[in-house]
Amino acid sequence: MLRAGIVMFPGINRERDIAIALTRSFGQKPVMLWHKDPSIEGIDLVVVPGGFSFGDYLRCGAMAAQSPIMRAVAAHAARGGYVLGVCNGFQILTEAGLLPGALLRNAGLRFLSMDCQLKVARADTAFTSHYQQNEVFRAPLAHGDGNYTASPDVLDRLEGENLVAFRYEGENPNGSARAIAGIYSPNLRVMGLMPHPENLVDPLMGGTDGKALFDSLAAAST
Repeated sequence: MLRAGIVMFPGINRERDIAIALTRSFGQKPVMLWHKDPSIEGIDLVVVPGGFSFGDYLRCGAMAAQSPIMRAVAAHAARGGYVLGVCNGFQILTEAGLLPGALLRNAGLRFLSMDCQLKVARADTAFTSHYQQNEVFRAPLAHGDGNYTASPDVLDRLEGENLVAFRYEGENPNGSARAIAGIYSPNLRVMGLMPHPENLVDPLMGGTDGKALFDSLAAAST
């Protein structure tokens, strides 16, 4: 089973939600990783959670992307280690160059806090093996800068190489290009997505739609 660690930046506020989700699926608590400490030895899965790292000053995720630990995360990803970025974590991964594109202001220029419907673009990865192909599930979202954008060439490459992880089904709440809600790196070891599956992993939370993502990772092997 993968050993998980959660990166902590000033302003991050979803680390406990991610920790609950990982603990429920993995059966053990993840390690908390402080952003100034670049040591992530022994960690198989690095999770960069949501929130407002460094107050979202400059650009969302831009300052966090320069933290010492992100150089270690980049090296971890280059070695084939697993990395998951959720919401602000997705923004940080794009700013750090681990995933292509950028997250811009929502098309309506308003912060959104709502449920959305996500469609699983592929179910044969370490992140989605417990979903079904084209399955649609519910996930909460909460962001002001979730409008995924990239050049037409990059978007065509993502689609041509089957690197789209999730799409918004029905309503596209933030205007993301081609309704993209999450993407993979070319080796399928790094994934970023804007909605928060970690907030639906227990019936007491209102549902378990997001648990399959963490169960998938728990079933993955290095």
